[in-house]
Amino acid sequence: MAKMAKKRLGVGMIGAGFIGNFHIRSWEGVRNGDILGIMDKKDDLAAEAAGLCKKLDVGEAKVFKSISEMAADPSIDALWICAPNFTRIEIMEEIVDVIESGKGELIGVCCEKPLGRNVAEARKLYELVQRADLLDGYLEDQIFSTSTVRGKQILWGRGAAVAGRPYLARAAEEHSGPHMPWFWDGVLQGGGVLNDMMCHSVETARFLLTKPGAPRDSIKPKKVNAYTNCLKWQQPKYAEHLSNYSNGKLNYAERPAEDFARSLVEYEDENGNPIVTENTTTWSHVGAGLRLTVEVLGPEYSMAINSLDTDLKIFLSRNVKGGEGEDLVEKQNAEMGLMPIVGDEEGAYGYTGENRHMVQSFLSGKRPEENFADGVEVAELLMTAYMSAEQEKTLEFPPPGIETYIPPVAKGEWNPKK
Repeated sequence: MAKMAKKRLGVGMIGAGFIGNFHIRSWEGVRNGDILGIMDKKDDLAAEAAGLCKKLDVGEAKVFKSISEMAADPSIDALWICAPNFTRIEIMEEIVDVIESGKGELIGVCCEKPLGRNVAEARKLYELVQRADLLDGYLEDQIFSTSTVRGKQILWGRGAAVAGRPYLARAAEEHSGPHMPWFWDGVLQGGGVLNDMMCHSVETARFLLTKPGAPRDSIKPKKVNAYTNCLKWQQPKYAEHLSNYSNGKLNYAERPAEDFARSLVEYEDENGNPIVTENTTTWSHVGAGLRLTVEVLGPEYSMAINSLDTDLKIFLSRNVKGGEGEDLVEKQNAEMGLMPIVGDEEGAYGYTGENRHMVQSFLSGKRPEENFADGVEVAELLMTAYMSAEQEKTLEFPPPGIETYIPPVAKGEWNPKK
């Protein structure tokens, strides 16, 4: 309770890779919290992340050698788990051990998406955080996106208030592929693009169709239909590229992961009427860079978001030559031509909003609005989608066996060409 009375939250980051650095950069817009700890198995990444914290003046981050050491430090009040999917059970078990042994005290834990590689892992993380009596936050950035939040306010405040609730939400995320080899590995990551990115899309669409202030279960998933395939990266040219990129660890000719997925989830609203979310994701989009699109339809209104439809663009002729990078947009694919620029990616994608919410919730002693329970249901929807794609039919939700189901792609057994 003494920690609850604090006016500032000391945060420790577990994982100093791509996502960890996104969170650090977003912290410039976060109040009442400081990043005081960094832990990563790679010492050079941890040191770079700590340096970035100091450069941005978001906290005097100390590099810790272990999770236990950071969790036991009196300056650390909460931990953000930004480490790879396949490490999260072990991380959470180590955190709980510190709490239960009395070596440290924490207010809460946040975990990046997806909460688990399957339903069993997601539920295990949820059970562990409850066992340690910690507040829990599920880091689903896109529902905190500035456009999504503002769009939902107007959609429901003006359109739905007069004409009736929205009945269809579409959400898509598309880019040219993940940053690190383990993301491409179905076993380590838990699947392909469906698990990696549809966790965003199903939750964003669900969020937009839920009445403001209403509980999550006010709309109930009833049916799921899905499709997956490997459209680009199993082609010989691209399979060879992935093999070289991963020093031979990835064999997409024989053991690919899906690079395209779509799902349709039918919900039942408060009055028993059907409402639908339609979600598509791909690692095969070649364009300016990461593209997020959202569309919502209601009886007399609609809403649309496109993250690449920006108010800032730059043109670079073929005579402007330089190095490659992602300084204009995440997953940038070109260095010349007419290029959109996302001026504040951390805010536009929702990282700033979600971290502000998590910090304030923990300081107030309240459970965040997006928490591990949400992460569990997302996992249930994703695994049902995999099951639907495998069986090539629409499934009632939740289907039998979802608690123990592991998709063939997550077992290294999926190959659409066989």
